[in-house]
Amino acid sequence: MSPEKVSKRQERRARQQRQQQRQRLMLIGGIVVVAALVVFALVYPNVKSVGEIITVTPATLPNPDGSSLGDTSAPATIDIFEDFQCPACRSFTESIEPLVIKNLVATGKARYVFHNYPFIDGNGVGNGGESDQAANAAMCANEQGKFWDMHAIIYANWNGENQGNLNDRRLQAMAESIGLDMNAFNDCFNANKYKSEIQADFDRGSKMGVNGTPTVFVNGSQVGQPGKIATYDEIAQAVNAVAPGQ
Repeated sequence: MSPEKVSKRQERRARQQRQQQRQRLMLIGGIVVVAALVVFALVYPNVKSVGEIITVTPATLPNPDGSSLGDTSAPATIDIFEDFQCPACRSFTESIEPLVIKNLVATGKARYVFHNYPFIDGNGVGNGGESDQAANAAMCANEQGKFWDMHAIIYANWNGENQGNLNDRRLQAMAESIGLDMNAFNDCFNANKYKSEIQADFDRGSKMGVNGTPTVFVNGSQVGQPGKIATYDEIAQAVNAVAPGQ
């Protein structure tokens, strides 16, 4: 074999080796990039700032008992089903609920009971979305006797559906701001300890005909027009019908 042919064969082999080396380097580089992106996606939510948390002053409420208010022997029971991401629920909480509590609950006419109905996330209860995790946080606060404080601060920090303002770290920051034992809260929150209770609320609402939030019932009968928020006057009328003269 001529020296010229040997030289060309060696050159071709060297070229193939260089090409294979480049391909290996590109493959390794791609793996490194993908790994870095995965690490970033896992770490970033835990290191980014939670942003400003709007704090609230705890309200003085009549006979708070978990997620209910008022006298358990009151002639009327107001059941309300809410999703913490629901804009209409926030509006109800800010404008109608205070009147209900002041005029109907504090006077002994009605007991007021909150029920979780997290549907905005979709995919069932416990899917890890903002509606579900807000309900999870509220129930874990309830474990420490601060359901209504958590209820208030969640709505105070709401800014739209699935906008990230009710992500896990912000909910934990809200819990801390209302003075919860954070070790106990985090254990409860991370375990989604009250998933079955939230599911039971959801199932109860569905059986009663809830298909949106907020939905209000007085002694089991739905108040207001379908698709519209029940007004204070409608709720008061329903309560007075079963608690006349009180």
